[in-house]
Order: sequence, then structure tokens, then C-alpha cells
Amino acid sequence: MVPKQDPKPKFQEGKWVLCFHGPLLYEAKCVKVAIKDKQVKYFIHYSGWNKNWDEWVPESRVLKYVDINLQKQRELQKANQEQYAEGKMRGAAPGKKTSGLQQKNVEVKTKKNKQKTPGNGDGGSTSETSQPPWKKRAQVDPTVENEETLMNRVEVKVKIPEELQLWLVDDWDLITRQKQLFYLPAKKNVDSILEDYANYKKSRGHMDNKKYTVNEVLAGIKEYFNVMLGTQLLYKSERPQYAEILADHPDAPKSQVYGAPHLLRLFV
Repeated sequence: MVPKQDPKPKFQEGKWVLCFHGPLLYEAKCVKVAIKDKQVKYFIHYSGWNKNWDEWVPESRVLKYVDINLQKQRELQKANQEQYAEGKMRGAAPGKKTSGLQQKNVEVKTKKNKQKTPGNGDGGSTSETSQPPWKKRAQVDPTVENEETLMNRVEVKVKIPEELQLWLVDDWDLITRQKQLFYLPAKKNVDSILEDYANYKKSRGHMDNKKYTVNEVLAGIKEYFNVMLGTQLLYKSERPQYAEILADHPDAPKSQVYGAPHLLRLFV
């Protein structure tokens, strides 16, 4: 039997590309290429970012630097900016709590500088001296906040697996470009998902000494989801449906109506 050959990389070292980081696309340079576990990996440097953000990414996160993908980049940024601006206009939801979000993979910290802020190039340039083709025009990333805001904000950061990051992109495309909506109430709602997680932890023997902690975390996530959904987790096109849900199920917690896609948005 002929052994399976390693896949051939689509991009070469030194090439400028577009790379997903979270739900957005950013201009980046392919610094290194490697085959790891029969998968193509690229070591990426994001243009204008501190070199500490350089990382190995799978080929699924990298797109060719062409007009159609640049258009997709702009659409993603516009949608993200509109959602952020709409949330700011509505104001912070009253009584929101994060005390329950204390878990190993959750890091709560106050950012005290902009060293790792995407878009800040101070002290972060790499040894590469060549400039990308888009440097002739000024660019301002609409998702970057000013230093004062970053210094005063306490941020809950959750590491999202690469597979789920791509789901977020598909989620955005489904809602904003294809103009689709999720069927509600969801067959698998947030309450059910969190209950499944608790049962999973119990089956793995992880709740003998930490049952209270796990339950507290899940209760905090549920409460936080119910508070944040209406103001922060919906796209504009989803709001009429949300109004119908409020009218049809006025007493039902949102965690009993919405499912996995909206829960995932909570952690971004």
C-alpha cells in the first residue's frame, strides 16, 4: 500500500495573506510553513501587531490576499463594528454579574497597557522589513479601543478552539449575508447544554470535590447569558424575532429559548 503523501501547502513563506483571528480577518504575513501531523500549518505575523501575537495556525484559517477575500474582510469588520456600536448605544445591561465565571480556562484580568492590542505596532515589529501592498493607504481597525478604555475595563477572556472560531464566522455569514434565522425555541437550549456539561464532569469524576464550584460556574454563565442576550448577543436582523419571543414567552428565561450559537457568542 502506497503511504499517503503529505498535503501540499497553498501558501509559501513570505507571502501576504488574510488570516482569521477570532471572527475577523486580518492582513498577515506567512513567516514559516510546516507539515505537522499530516496537516499544513503556517506561522503567521499579523501586520502591525506586536510579535507576541505571532502564532501557528491551520490552513483553514488562512485565505488568499485577493479582492473577494478583502471584501469579506470589510464585511466582517462592518458587521462587528455595527454590533459593537449598537451595544454601546443601548448601554450596559443592569445587574450583570461575572462572579460565577471562575474556571481554569477563564482568565479575568485588567489590561494595563496596549502592548498586545491588535493594531498596535509599538515595539512589536518583526525582523521583516518589506511592507505589504496595502500600506499606501491608512487603516484604522474599528475594533481597537483607546488606551483609557482598555486600562479601565475588566475583561473576561475565554480561549475559543479554532473549530469554534470558524463556527462563529459561519454564524455571522448565515445571519448577516444569507439573511437566515435560527428556529426558536432551540431543540437544544442553553440550559440543556450546561446540564450536559455538568453531567459530563460528573461522569469523569471531576465533581467529587468541586461540585459546588462547577455548579456555581454554570449558574453564573446562565445568569450572564440571560442578562446579556438582548443587548449584546444579537445581530440587528435577529431583533424582530427576539421581540416575538418576548411576546410569546414573556416568563421564559432566554437560556430556555436560545441554543448553542448564541451561547458561543457570549464567550467572544
